[in-house]
Amino acid sequence: MKILSSAQIRKADAYTITHEPIASHLLMKRAAEALFSWITKRYDAQQKFEIFCGNGNNGGDGFALACLLKDAKYPVRIYHFDQQEFSPDAARYREETLSKNIETILLDSNQPAFNPKPNSILIDALFGTGLNRPVEGYYSTLIELMNESEHPIIAIDIPSGLASEQPVSSSKQHIVHADFTLSFQLPKLSFLFPENENLVGQWEILPIGLHPEGMKQLETPYELTEPEALRSFLKERKRFDHKGKFGHSFLIAGGYGKIGAAILSGKACLRTGTGLLTIHVPRLGYEVVQTSLPEAMVSIDSYDKLISKIPSTEHYSAVGIGPGIGKTRHTMQALADMMSKCVNPLVIDADAINLIAENRELIDLIPKGTILTPHLKEFERLVGPAANHYERIQKQMEFASQKEVIVVLKGAYTSIAEPGGKCYFNPSGNPGMAKGGSGDVLTGMIISFLSQGYSGIEASRLAVYLHGRAGDIACHSIEPECMLAGDIIDCIGKAFKELKEFPRC
Repeated sequence: MKILSSAQIRKADAYTITHEPIASHLLMKRAAEALFSWITKRYDAQQKFEIFCGNGNNGGDGFALACLLKDAKYPVRIYHFDQQEFSPDAARYREETLSKNIETILLDSNQPAFNPKPNSILIDALFGTGLNRPVEGYYSTLIELMNESEHPIIAIDIPSGLASEQPVSSSKQHIVHADFTLSFQLPKLSFLFPENENLVGQWEILPIGLHPEGMKQLETPYELTEPEALRSFLKERKRFDHKGKFGHSFLIAGGYGKIGAAILSGKACLRTGTGLLTIHVPRLGYEVVQTSLPEAMVSIDSYDKLISKIPSTEHYSAVGIGPGIGKTRHTMQALADMMSKCVNPLVIDADAINLIAENRELIDLIPKGTILTPHLKEFERLVGPAANHYERIQKQMEFASQKEVIVVLKGAYTSIAEPGGKCYFNPSGNPGMAKGGSGDVLTGMIISFLSQGYSGIEASRLAVYLHGRAGDIACHSIEPECMLAGDIIDCIGKAFKELKEFPRC
């Protein structure tokens, strides 16, 4: 699913109007019908609605929705500022609200006070995606009053005052704080930024039948991963396949007090389908790994408590390094030596990323095509701080392009930037996965897919989605607070099965 800019969405609207063809006011009515359907599935006709309409097409959506609610006998009231000039389609549906005798409150721009009815829901139809500057004047006062009212708020398309693509440098009090945001056809990039969570609330996509060819022609670096797309490149296993067909993974992980990281990453690697797995651990980890993972082979470091030297990796299908390895000088040198010689598909995670961040000369040793999997703090250590998540995503994409690597920036809506300039956002996952070890599980999954012959971007997207989806499945039976990283591993098989049941694109 593409993530388009507000300007591109307007082009998609225009293409639909021309090539379907459909009159613009009927496309607006189609959007209102999608809103009406969502609302009437959740609220009965006793629920009161107060709709705040601007003078543009977002306001037109609000007027059209008010007409549909009135026809269905919902209590509905409209607010808009007095003496406004409306867009042609907004004016059309405003006239229809007058013909239906829908109660309308004309707000005074000098004092835009309002008095919502008890237990009513406010609907924000003020600005939509057309706004490209901070909200000012009497609209900012109105938005503050809406936010302070403590009534639930549903935003049409996007909370008014929030930019579609990048942060607005204004007070968040001048942005509607929605409980639900109902976005037409496609998500907005700003929905995926953590600083906007309390502004957007829960968001859903409402299809309104924009012409698929019109959207296909619009280029964007951003995409929200859909399982159908992943299903299209998921490899099928054949009857005569054997373990050698699915690669030999090599994992360098664990240190004193952190052998568990090697266990979690190794178990996830095996569960995700690698044919063979060898784990290189300090000497103290030998018995633990052999006991906990009888399916894995073990390579032993000469040091008891840390990684000091990495054996040749040339015979392995894919290599991963980082979970729990620590940051000693010996380990740093082992990492440098390995990267300078490595010709395998490579995943760098956790302490390996921190070692690179603290020893900047190592950055130039990162092999092209490597997959780095930092969380937010690790990424900040690597490339420096960012003022907001939009800037952080730009840095992620820039680093991926400059170093010709794939960067998996972990978090809600994990983003995956590839050297070609694309950035994929992942929709699966939940807060129950915010536990130590979850990242180790993801590392093992990516290594496994690489060993099986998937490309770097395919392995990253598949692993991130299935990792999150396994977490979602675990969360169905375990409260988020109680989830462990091992619960994600236990549900990888169910996530796989579910993905295989999706039709191919």
